[in-house]
Amino acid sequence: MGDFHQSGIVTTLHNLTRRSLHELEAELTNFSQQRRLGLILPSLYSELDTEALPNIMHILKDVPYLNQIVIGLDRADLAQYQHALEFFSVLPQNHHVLWNDGERLQALHKDLAEQGLAPSHIGKGRNVWYCMGYVLASRKAESVALHDCDILTYERDLLARLLYPVANPQFNYEFCKGYYSRVANGKMNGRVSRLFVTPLIRALKKILGNNDYLEFMDSFRYPLAGEFSFRTNVLVDLRIPSDWGLEIGVLSEMHRNYAHNRLCQVEIADNYDHKHQDLSLEDKQAGLSKMSIDISKAIFRKMATQGVVFSNETFRTLKATYLRIALDFVETYHNDSKFNGLYHDIHTEEAAVEVFSENLVHAGQKFLENPMETPFIPSWNRVVSAMPDVFTRLRDAVEQDNQEYRIK
Repeated sequence: MGDFHQSGIVTTLHNLTRRSLHELEAELTNFSQQRRLGLILPSLYSELDTEALPNIMHILKDVPYLNQIVIGLDRADLAQYQHALEFFSVLPQNHHVLWNDGERLQALHKDLAEQGLAPSHIGKGRNVWYCMGYVLASRKAESVALHDCDILTYERDLLARLLYPVANPQFNYEFCKGYYSRVANGKMNGRVSRLFVTPLIRALKKILGNNDYLEFMDSFRYPLAGEFSFRTNVLVDLRIPSDWGLEIGVLSEMHRNYAHNRLCQVEIADNYDHKHQDLSLEDKQAGLSKMSIDISKAIFRKMATQGVVFSNETFRTLKATYLRIALDFVETYHNDSKFNGLYHDIHTEEAAVEVFSENLVHAGQKFLENPMETPFIPSWNRVVSAMPDVFTRLRDAVEQDNQEYRIK
């Protein structure tokens, strides 16, 4: 029996019929005549030498409906940037590579920083922000998808399903979040979502009672999915975090800016696997440990904007409530794994829960110590107001880099 259940307050679009890729792409190609479609790919240079990205390129070069592909390249010197230009040249679609470490973009970044408008941290958030800026500056797409470059199980219909809800002119969705099962190599993955985010949201609901934001967040089947799509008008007022709270921060912004019926989630893959992060038991500034802290602070900040008052006592109660709910989830996932013939290590899962519970309190202390922290990158609307020629400068910098350094 197909899973057609609608849970929560956000529309879920299921993969009920295993519709053919040919049909999906035929419709998307038709949609693209009315609403041009694009794709953002935030990437590290090191990902060019992995198994995932070459396969993604091999698949993308045959996608017929994309009018634009924007690649954000981090941690690359000149020779590596030139290699990247050659690497991505297999794409027949209109595409540009943002050299975030190059002189032209660094000069623009410096001018933005002098006005307090530049992202303060190097990472995915900054990379995505500049890519979004270039999409707005180039005006070559009206609906855009974004996904990571480390997807090991990438297939062509993942992108088609991700874009469809914001590409179809008969749908009124402004934003769409992808979701999928996190099962690979005979075991369940997705520990941060399974054992931290969902139990944390449930714990907050138990402590604070009915809350529209928490109900909204609990509606997403995989809130940490790095795959989403949107109409480009969404990007103008979007404020995104520069840390690991990016995915949660984007959802929070969608909750702030749009009615629930303008948002949806879509099933984009039967099987999904990507590069895994270590738990980082000894280092709170790395891996899943840092991720859980950044996510916690992102949620606390959002709750504070709604008038929720936090204290040390609140965080102690939250830790205890979270711990009980999360440990119950460990048992639930153990039974689910056994039922499906998957390996499940209760000790490792409970150890992760204990680390997450400690990080929850640590994040709460950091939040109380620095309530004035501004983790969001300014919206492009604000940046344009302060620097009216920013889009021209950004577009020129990217296009001049691509033209000058492309190996003839």
